[in-house]
Amino acid sequence: MRFVIQIVDNAHVDVEGATVGRIDKGYLVLAGMCEGDTRSVADKMVAKLLNLRIFKDETDRINLSVKDVGGQILLVSQFTLYADTRKGNRPNFISCMAPDEANELFEYVVERVRSEVEVVETGVFGAHMSVGLVNDGPFTVILDSADLKI
Repeated sequence: MRFVIQIVDNAHVDVEGATVGRIDKGYLVLAGMCEGDTRSVADKMVAKLLNLRIFKDETDRINLSVKDVGGQILLVSQFTLYADTRKGNRPNFISCMAPDEANELFEYVVERVRSEVEVVETGVFGAHMSVGLVNDGPFTVILDSADLKI
């Protein structure tokens, strides 16, 4: 599982010209699922996401989590995070989780995040989406379940 986390002043996701999710200060999270990901992996990734201390405190140190600052989260599924570009010029998506399984696991991630964060919005799984954001910093972190030492 892979998350690309961006601290944003605001973000939104549109489908067919209609806004389906919008947040203010918090995280825009692009989430990709790969073969072999499980609910156990998702639990570890969500715990890391929610407890990452990447917001500034009153002394301007990066020391607070999204929960500490009352931040909001916009979760958008993005299978292309698992594009393999090592050979040739056309990405290979063979390691991506099958769509039905990925959707089920993505919904599980959303449910787990909603259990701890008041405002959680999402895109529409499998839809062509337009994502807009005002990045704060910019500050972007990539979490990969293969790299977690939990």
